[in-house]
Parts: sequence; structure tokens; C-alpha cells
Amino acid sequence: MVVYTRYIFVHICEAQERNSRIFVSDAEVNLVVKRIFMRTRSLQEGMKIDQAIVDRRGRILIARGALMDEYLIDSLLKLGINGVYIREGEEDPDEENISLLAKSVIEKTRVEDRAKVKLTESVKKRVAEGIQYLYNNTETQDFADATDKITGELMRAISDNEAIAVDISTLKISDEYTFKHSVDVATMAMIVAKQHGLNEKEVYEIGIAGLLHDLGKSKIPNEVLNKPGRLSEEEFEIMKQHSVYGYEILKEKEGYSPAILLGVLQHHEKMNGRGYPLGVSSDKMHLFAKILSVVDIYDALVTERSYKKAFSQRDAVEMIMSMTQELDLEVMRSFLESMILYPVDTIVQLSNGEKAKVVQNNPGYILRPKVVGIDSGKIYDLGRDMRCNNIIIM
Repeated sequence: MVVYTRYIFVHICEAQERNSRIFVSDAEVNLVVKRIFMRTRSLQEGMKIDQAIVDRRGRILIARGALMDEYLIDSLLKLGINGVYIREGEEDPDEENISLLAKSVIEKTRVEDRAKVKLTESVKKRVAEGIQYLYNNTETQDFADATDKITGELMRAISDNEAIAVDISTLKISDEYTFKHSVDVATMAMIVAKQHGLNEKEVYEIGIAGLLHDLGKSKIPNEVLNKPGRLSEEEFEIMKQHSVYGYEILKEKEGYSPAILLGVLQHHEKMNGRGYPLGVSSDKMHLFAKILSVVDIYDALVTERSYKKAFSQRDAVEMIMSMTQELDLEVMRSFLESMILYPVDTIVQLSNGEKAKVVQNNPGYILRPKVVGIDSGKIYDLGRDMRCNNIIIM
């Protein structure tokens, strides 16, 4: 498998060799390189390994970036490690500027991110095509089967690596807003639901609700749906009916539970009763709707439209955190504990002027991970160290 990345953070893999009690870990790395997964028996001397090999106590046996030789290749085989990532090309300049002291501190303090949902390119393509088919063919007889097939793809992506988190910088599926947005919402909703304690059946069903939450937009006139500028009050009233239309489309079909129907109907409702289409308050909102509301708002904020620029991920998270009257606080907590804004190994700029590398994320403190200054080697535990209260990530 060959993976190309340019100026983005991409999660590649996290594998564990349980029988040998040796853990093979990889991470998000800021790369301008080609990464290739290669079976150990195919390695050649001089190849550069692109992951650290550590034992169960976290001790580094082979450092990331080490050049393979006959001894190291033989050691991997004896440890029962059947394949590793190798690297070709050059890293981001910031990586090269990390001091020796900082590298030592980073190796000792670095903690892998929690297992994250990973959508392969083939899954992204199939899901995007499936969503487009559903939204364009609401009357087709195989609608329910197609929905189950798409949701099953997302469910497998979550269960295959026991994902409990989402790297929210990797959720772009396509340039077409409605379909990309629906997949983003479904993916985040399933992870948040899992974090919130919902069972497997409920996680699956909220995935369906997330995929279909904007289905009613298929009944909105194109001149309103695709208007390049902001909607007038009259046009917005028309747009607000899309959740009702989606509910009515699904209500006439077999196989959609009341939870799915209410999730679709109520995903624009607010805890204070100031949402739409019914204006119900928290006690009348289904839990699915409360979860979909949070992830729907977040994804809309970070998505650029013709009439607005996208908010940064950090600003969008801060806006979500400020909506204490509109959003369910327990669901908001589950959302914040499920999302990863700064993946481990991200290089960030601190407000004190220093660049730092993320070495550990703090669940519940999405904006404040533990970082290490790449020059000073100083540890900044932004989420837990009171001395860091006046330092933020820019």
C-alpha cells in the first residue's frame, strides 16, 4: 500500500503484535513524503523505517527514522513483526528543527492517540456514491437495502480498529456539500453515540439517521437549495421544511425505527425550544436528535459555502462549547471527548512564541493537549498544568 500526503495530517495505522508482546505504533506525522507499507521479509538495507518499534513498557527498540540493516531486519522477524512502514522523501522543515533535547523529551512523553475511525479511499468513494444515489432516488425500491449497505461500511470502519475517536481534520469526503456533509455527520454521530454509551444497534441506527438527516433537501426547489448567496427570510422558511420532508419520506418506508425518524425530524431543534420545525424543547427531543444537532452544527461551521468562509476547527469547537442554551451538555461532553483536533505529532504554534509538538491529547480538553517545545524541550501540559493557563495554541 502506498500513501501520499502533502501538508496534511493523516492517520495511517496502529497495529499491535500481541503474541510477541511488542507494540508497533504509528502516528499522524506532518509529511511531504511517500509512505509504503512493506512486509518485513521484503525490507532492504538502507530503507528508512517510518514508525517506532516499542515494547509493552514503552521502551523504544527501533527509533522512527532508523535505517534498516541486516541486524534490524532480523530483529523484526524474531519479534514476530510481519510488516512496517518505510519512508521515502523529506519531512516538513519543522521536523528537522527539533532539538536533540526536545527529541529525547518527545520520545519519553509521547502517547499514541486513541483508536480513530479510518475511512479508506475505496470506502469513501463507495459511501459518497451511495449517498448521492439515495438522495437522487428516494422512491427506489432498494432504498432501505442501499442505506443498510452504506451504514454497514461506516460501522465496519469503526469496529475494525475499535475506533473511539475522530480526527476531525480527515473527514472530507467530496466537494459536493450535501453528500460530504451527510457522511461527516453520520461518522461523527456514530463515534459520539459510542462515547455516550449507546449500544451497537443504536450506534448503527444513528448512523442511518446521520446519513439521511438532510434527505428532505431532495424536495427543496433547486433555486433555493443551490442559491449562491444567503437565503431570504421566505427562502429560509422553505428550507426549514427539509427535516419534515425527510421524516415524511422515511415514514412511508419499512425498516426505519422511531428513533431514526425523530433524529431526522428534530436535528435542527434546540434545547431551549428555539429550533425548528416544531420548536420543541429538551424534554421532547430524542437523544438521536441531540447528538445529530451537535455534529451537524460543527460540520456546517467548518465547511466553506459560497456565502460564507469556513471557520477554523478551533473556532468551531469554541462556538460549540459556547452554545450551552441550545445544545445538550452531556452530549456536548461526549462530542468533545470523541474528537481529536491536534493529532499526536502535530507541530503547533504557541501564544508564547514557541513552536511545539503534540505528544498527548487530553480527552475532554480538545483545545489543550500536552506539547513539547521543539527548541527548548519544555513540556506544556495545556489541559492540566495551571502554570500553562495563559498559553494557547494559535
